[in-house]
Amino acid sequence: MGARGLIAALISLAVAVAACGGGDDGGAGAPAGGGAIKRNPDNAKTTLTIGSKNFTEQQVLGQIYAQGLQAAGYTVKTKLNLGDENIAHDALKSGQIDAYPEYTGTALLSFFGKKSSELPKDPEQAYDQAKQAFAAEGLVALPPTPFTSSNEVAVTSETADRLGLSTISDLSGQAKKLTLAGSPECRHRQDCLLGLEQVYGLHFKRFIEVEIPHRHDVLTSGRADVSIVFTTDPQIKRNNEVLLEDDKGMLPPYNSTLVVRKQAADAAGADLQSTVEQINTGLTDETMQELNARVDLDHQDPAAVAKGYLRHAGLVK
Repeated sequence: MGARGLIAALISLAVAVAACGGGDDGGAGAPAGGGAIKRNPDNAKTTLTIGSKNFTEQQVLGQIYAQGLQAAGYTVKTKLNLGDENIAHDALKSGQIDAYPEYTGTALLSFFGKKSSELPKDPEQAYDQAKQAFAAEGLVALPPTPFTSSNEVAVTSETADRLGLSTISDLSGQAKKLTLAGSPECRHRQDCLLGLEQVYGLHFKRFIEVEIPHRHDVLTSGRADVSIVFTTDPQIKRNNEVLLEDDKGMLPPYNSTLVVRKQAADAAGADLQSTVEQINTGLTDETMQELNARVDLDHQDPAAVAKGYLRHAGLVK
């Protein structure tokens, strides 16, 4: 099965997919409610700089918000692919950017000192806690997306069968013989290597740092036995990978929220939140996996993928 055939198999009936080789508006995302984004000429006096972190999903989201807000009449600039969550967060607080998409669980763990055991499992509670913590920094967390992009612990189906793995706890007798791969910040994150050590008591033979785009390549090439991946990665199904069940509840909800400097949010007015909510409507788990696949598997440009989503959802013409 080719990449486009695989993508079609990944998404639900609610998500319309174009035929093989579709163009920019080749269909990802259920139609959003409320019709097309309404342009308000008064918004042109407000300039918003949209940022993102340094992986595919973030760049696609950054482009979706930038193009959607531009359709609402705002003057929009972009500074995408900034780096990890700490770099993006610092850029927001310092005013280098006005907004970027962040995940509720990441914010609570990385910025606000929560431990895995303290994290709410309910997505709404996680958002409320993150929203309050961001507000104390002078930042506004807008309503979250329907999709959640959680860290997950992945192995190949061959490794799962050979070692009898179905939960993360099953690694307890095997970890000392296995290599774990994760992003450079994984060593210090409660939802990554640090949490696997502290929550599950796992100590791997070796940990190798890999850039996020290569988190699946290391499994298929055999460089790593276990890798930290995202739930919205299309490679999971393409590679027939197995996600190990988080049986001790280490991994929190990861709904995405566009976080905005309060000064910028106040200047942007009510159209900012209403536009973001309109954009978010169609961003389900299946849609986000499809959009990521268009970049990672079909090698399309994130800006073109974002434009296709907005058009197909009826948000822009």
